Amino acid sequence: MVSHPMYTLDVFAEERYAGNQLAVFRKAADLSTETMQKIAREMNYSETTFILSDTPREGGYDARIFTPEEELPFAGHPTLGTAYVILNEIMDTPGTQVKLNLKVGQIPVSVQPDGVLWMDQKPPVFGRTFEAAEVARVLGLDACDLDPRFPVQEVSTGLPFVIAALQSNGALRRAKRNIAAFEAFSKTHGRDMIYLFSAEPRSTENQLSARMFTIFQTMPEDPATGSACGCLGGYLVEHRYFGGDTVDVRVEQGYEIDRPSLLRLKASRTPGHIAVQVGGKVIMVSKGQLL
Repeated sequence: MVSHPMYTLDVFAEERYAGNQLAVFRKAADLSTETMQKIAREMNYSETTFILSDTPREGGYDARIFTPEEELPFAGHPTLGTAYVILNEIMDTPGTQVKLNLKVGQIPVSVQPDGVLWMDQKPPVFGRTFEAAEVARVLGLDACDLDPRFPVQEVSTGLPFVIAALQSNGALRRAKRNIAAFEAFSKTHGRDMIYLFSAEPRSTENQLSARMFTIFQTMPEDPATGSACGCLGGYLVEHRYFGGDTVDVRVEQGYEIDRPSLLRLKASRTPGHIAVQVGGKVIMVSKGQLL
């Protein structure tokens, strides 16, 4: 019988029992896709990851990411949390860099002396724009709560999100899913996740405050969304939100659902390319065994 060590972690957390929860299973090559999906549903975290082998392949470790509903090609906090497990539980000598082989491709993750792990995300791809009034209805807001200087736009660094800039943190706190409007939006546009942000954070140490809503009942709101934050980095540079071609900010998230989180975000433009990095701290919470 194959042993499957398992771990739970808090990602994008400055302290234990904050950030975004993650379950990680090792030596999972013998598990079928159906079994992985059942385990993810059993854990009922926003994501659960499976490291297929403790042996790297083509310079990286094969890993798969599941929500309770489906497999994802990429997600932010599972990438960082899985990298943390590999660096601290699998590698014979703890290193400073590891690569994950995900459905979206190979993603490098590095750890800095301050304990922050950084992932290089794929270059952002900019898609459709949407009417502010339509998205405002989904969020239970008025159209005037959205910042008219910037578009509501679809952005992807491997997983697509609708990005919306709000006028104030008051609007951010008032936001609440309108399920009927969200279902209509999803049916029309095929998009189930909206990342909204404002430049009025709670803490003066941070620059932005964000929330991420989904249409899914198992995860109506995410406490920390690394993949969406990477899309935000591309968006901020593309539309020169801060007036320049580089971004280096701290993004707070999760306060409204009592899971305070902190994401570090860097993005920069060179001719024909936007580079995005998202970072955060990871805290191990428990270790166990899949029976």
